[in-house]
Amino acid sequence: MNSYRNNNRKNRFKTNGDRNYRKRIGNGHKIQNDFTSNSEFRHRNPGRNNQNASKLVEKYNNLAREALSSGDKILSENYLQHADHFSRVLSTQEINKNTDEKNNVIKKDFKKNLEETKKTSEEVREEEVRETD
Repeated sequence: MNSYRNNNRKNRFKTNGDRNYRKRIGNGHKIQNDFTSNSEFRHRNPGRNNQNASKLVEKYNNLAREALSSGDKILSENYLQHADHFSRVLSTQEINKNTDEKNNVIKKDFKKNLEETKKTSEEVREEEVRETD
């Protein structure tokens, strides 16, 4: 009887202990990671496809126009939805940019005010020391 397995060949398959899959505990619940709060959710690669959002809006608008001219209304609507999505992404990027700029201005003003209050408090202390002498 022939053995079809080549004993000299390495086993390509991993054992159960070597597999990197998420194991379940007890009654089928997954192990919870640090992703419990949705408020702090961040994409791993933010802006990966969205960095050229304005170009993507133009691209999908052009594709929608072409699909409509060829008579495919459904495909045209699909492309328009894509364009709408990326226009929203573009507007959120602009909003985030504006809020970051405002936050930087506020931080600078706060630091300046803090330094001024430190100076005035030091001056008050110096005057108190002079009066006690």
